[in-house]
Amino acid sequence: MSAVLATNADVALTQRYLLDFPQEAARLFEAMPAAEAVELLATQPPHAVSRAWQALAGDVAKNVLELLPEPLALHLLAEAEPVASVTVLAQFDAKEREAWLQRLDKEVAHELRALLDYPEDCAGRLMDPRVSPLRAGMTVDEAIERLRLIKRSGLRELFVIDDEGRLAGRVEVQDLALAARELPLSDITRGVLAVVGDLDPREEVVEVLQTHPITALPVINVAGRFIGIIRQAELMTAVEEESSLDILTMVGASPDERALSSPLFAVKKRLPWLQINLLTAFLAAAVVGLFESTIAQFTALAVLLPVVAGQSGNAGAQALAVTMRGLVLREISLRHWPKVVGKEALTGLINGIAVAATTGLAVYVWSKSLALVGVIVLAMVISMFAAGLAGALVPVLLRRFGQDPATASSIILTTVTDVVGFFSFLGIAAMFAPLLRQSLA
Repeated sequence: MSAVLATNADVALTQRYLLDFPQEAARLFEAMPAAEAVELLATQPPHAVSRAWQALAGDVAKNVLELLPEPLALHLLAEAEPVASVTVLAQFDAKEREAWLQRLDKEVAHELRALLDYPEDCAGRLMDPRVSPLRAGMTVDEAIERLRLIKRSGLRELFVIDDEGRLAGRVEVQDLALAARELPLSDITRGVLAVVGDLDPREEVVEVLQTHPITALPVINVAGRFIGIIRQAELMTAVEEESSLDILTMVGASPDERALSSPLFAVKKRLPWLQINLLTAFLAAAVVGLFESTIAQFTALAVLLPVVAGQSGNAGAQALAVTMRGLVLREISLRHWPKVVGKEALTGLINGIAVAATTGLAVYVWSKSLALVGVIVLAMVISMFAAGLAGALVPVLLRRFGQDPATASSIILTTVTDVVGFFSFLGIAAMFAPLLRQSLA
């Protein structure tokens, strides 16, 4: 009888402890094998188990859930805070997760599925939810024991959480191995370099990667709890996808189009931009039409016209690519526009002078006309200067007015470089027509 009373007293005391001090209880459970924790929890009423279970780190809560009697496990998933249940379910692979959801009430399962299904292109889709954090109040010795229980290789750093599951810092595994066992973990805990929310867009994840030298980016949920990590491979994938989308949109292709998309889908996505580009081409053609009589007098101009337009187009494309990359990777913002535009304009001017010198030499060898050399040299410098200026200014202005610079920059730039190139070359030729006539006679 006394043994039974002692056992009942132990159970009652454990229940009181679970209800009054769930965080402390969770810390103790995390320090013991899951089977021992389950042995204690299985003797407790569900409402007492639930408080401590919710406070467990996600990986430990998963291990405990798998070992608990099924009725108690399902009760925990259904009655716990949805955020806590989702954190645990995310530790399972898709097939196991669905098996657990199938056993729950339909309404509860529907709610949990909605929380588990992150939107496309957000941090939640990139993260690995299988995390094993340390507790802020641990000693180094307790942290090492926790690391041994995790049994996961390849870890360079572990993240530290407080009693509410909020991110408190990070610990390098090397520091953990070298520190004295009796030291509090806080002595070797470092600050977190960066953190993102689970619903933050991929663009913000890319921005963080470019700003901070990190290999693992912690993710928190709306309640501030640490729920996952975006590892280096996923970070690099996000950068590559973000860059590839901008490359597609710069040339008027849809980011939804793939290499094996159907021809009709490709036509639907590309044709509108090709039609817009056709209108801009007519604008450039209209400029050439203004100087029809000049071209009729000097056929050499028609031969050299593509040279000017082509070089200015290439110079503009270079400036556009560098500026677009700076905007995408957040190396520059709108407040940097005077510096960026000035740099690209000066670069275009210097390159224009250098290319014009080479072009002038080639034109003189071909035509023996100093007047024609002078015309193409002046036109080349002007058009490449304008191309550098436009290549930097167009995406900055589009961003300033709330438009996606990747979508229309290349079309606007092509129009600018063609119009300026044609107008400068043919306009200067028209101004110096008498000299050209005498030189080419």
